[in-house]
Amino acid sequence: MQKYFVLDTNVLLHNADSISSFSDNEVVLPMSVIEELDTFKSLNNELARNARQVIRSLDRLREHGHLNKGVKMDNGGTLVIYLEKDLADHGMDMRKADNRILGVAYTLAQQGKKVIFVSKDINARLKADSLGIEVMDFEKQKVKFDELFTGHCELRVSGDKIDLLYKEKELRLVACESSPNEFVLLIDEADEKHTALTRSLGDGHLVALVPDYNEAFGLKPRNKEQRMALELLLNPEIQLVTMVGQAGTGKTLLALAAGLEATVNFRRYDRILVSRPIIPMGKDIGYLPGDKEEKLANWMQPIFDNLTFLLGAGRKSGNEGDLPVKPKVEKLLQDNVIELEALTYIRGRSIPHQYVIVDEAQNLTPHEVKTIVSRAGEGTKVVLTGDPYQIDNPYLDSSSNGLTYTVEKMRELPLHGHITLQKSERSTLAGAAASYL
Repeated sequence: MQKYFVLDTNVLLHNADSISSFSDNEVVLPMSVIEELDTFKSLNNELARNARQVIRSLDRLREHGHLNKGVKMDNGGTLVIYLEKDLADHGMDMRKADNRILGVAYTLAQQGKKVIFVSKDINARLKADSLGIEVMDFEKQKVKFDELFTGHCELRVSGDKIDLLYKEKELRLVACESSPNEFVLLIDEADEKHTALTRSLGDGHLVALVPDYNEAFGLKPRNKEQRMALELLLNPEIQLVTMVGQAGTGKTLLALAAGLEATVNFRRYDRILVSRPIIPMGKDIGYLPGDKEEKLANWMQPIFDNLTFLLGAGRKSGNEGDLPVKPKVEKLLQDNVIELEALTYIRGRSIPHQYVIVDEAQNLTPHEVKTIVSRAGEGTKVVLTGDPYQIDNPYLDSSSNGLTYTVEKMRELPLHGHITLQKSERSTLAGAAASYL
């Protein structure tokens, strides 16, 4: 039986290719969806770009027939724009676009068709379910967050193998099925206190961690996950690093410390480029005064906080001497060692020989992450950090955001490394908040 997939507007805004993701079936776009796309198309963000791409795709399909009668797509399916007239009464206020979209799905279901309402809006799915309509989230570009790759594992071996690793600095284990750059904690079968932390190169080839990566810009790791993170962040052969962790686990601090170490001390990169999505938590405060730098200063305050910590009390700061902390930070910015940039301006750029840090990457779509990473030129390293439990983007969740999607899709590539940070090191209070609130 042919299925009729009625798509909500948010599905198209999340993924512009969604209309071609239901092969051999009929994709139904209510007229209200087309009208809502029109309200988004003139904006200057990823939602607007997706809206414009969908509109262009529909215009190309229009060349092959009338959209209100249905047009065949390349995937074997059919797309139709449904005119919202003579809709069956479902008892909800039809002045609202969401309810008119549901009205189309309800009308088709009343006609005996196999209807599936697709939406990323949980409340819309609940309303559709209450009408007896089958519902689903848009599953493409989603991962199983509960089974997300952590970047490290444990393996029990004989004590002789651990001793051999310490002697030779590398070890080959046929039984080790780890991904490239996954960390493997070897535990002695006879003595659990006899251990060795290694990094996998793939195919059972394990190497000891590099001693030079045990500290970054005066910052020393406080737990084994942070030690693993520094190994990834400072290794120039690993070009893409993803770090997932709750508040206070040190994601941004470690990334900045490693970036400063690699740029200022090792001189591997020309500068550090730091960016983060401009998405407010809670009610937006509206337009901000000033030029681009003055506007960005408000959004980049967490970056300044971490830089202040790194350049502050007793921290190694290169050749900056005993300057107060604030002038040290300002000098890094004035000397173009650190550049702060809004993600809006990264599209279209080519970024060679830079250490790129994208903070709060859990608020990005998979397509946005692809756009950012594809900007990396020769000799550039990209670091994505974020907490999938704290997502402010209304169209994303822990399974569909660009950060977790990248973790799973890139895990088998030798140029990528990932680590999930577990323990909060910010303070006892911050750790309690992350665990209990």
